[in-house]
Amino acid sequence: MTNEHIIKHYLQPTSIFASDKTSIIQTILGSCVSVCLWDKKLHIGGMNHYMLPFWNGIGLATPKYGNIAIEKLIDKMISYGSLKKDIVAKVFGGGKIIMTSQNKTFQIGSQNVLLAFEMLKNEKIPIVSDNTGGDFGRKIQFHTNTGVVLHKYIENKPIFPTKTH
Repeated sequence: MTNEHIIKHYLQPTSIFASDKTSIIQTILGSCVSVCLWDKKLHIGGMNHYMLPFWNGIGLATPKYGNIAIEKLIDKMISYGSLKKDIVAKVFGGGKIIMTSQNKTFQIGSQNVLLAFEMLKNEKIPIVSDNTGGDFGRKIQFHTNTGVVLHKYIENKPIFPTKTH
């Protein structure tokens, strides 16, 4: 067992965290997605937590949007000395937990997942594992020194409005 200091970080929605120090990053996901990037040579990693797939060009380009969050996470890994060829990805989240009418076009979770897969493919970063979709949330914990991601399902208990008489 090493006496190395471990950074523990809770990742809020719309955030990114990466470090070249041993870290444990945790977050809770519903329809949001987290991409965990791990450098298999330097043994460093980072994670994002985004809510929506695409920034529409209005307002600030923040990590609330997947296309921004993934790009910024890759840039952060490169700033720590990672090479794209040494980075692998794990993708989590994208559950269908937002109750909507029968409108099938409003599937934020699946759109978030699709964006992650497409962007990582375009960046030539292989996805070595994923746990996405379904009707439940997830709690994930990413150990940046090993690349291990632990996850636990969170039961979805939809809240329906009550009728008043």
